[in-house]
Amino acid sequence: MRVISNRKLIAFGDEHPDAVAPLQTWRRLVEAGRFENFADLRQTFGSVDRVGDFHVFDIGGNKYRVIAAIHFNRGMLFVRHVLTHAQYDRWRA
Repeated sequence: MRVISNRKLIAFGDEHPDAVAPLQTWRRLVEAGRFENFADLRQTFGSVDRVGDFHVFDIGGNKYRVIAAIHFNRGMLFVRHVLTHAQYDRWRA
């Protein structure tokens, strides 16, 4: 699956250096995967949830969240937001 865009992950890592390794590990797993639907995605990422039109991934031991729009039919994942846990709680409210 293609991840669009790694820039958001890098920018977040600039502000939160301890997030760099888990975010890039997550990205590599997504790019290596072939996910045809949410069930396939859940087999690799057990903590992924659907919130509205988005898929929310817990990253780095639940410290961070990646909020993504996924087009399974096109094999593309669009990173919409990268947030800390606290920022995610405010975003969701």
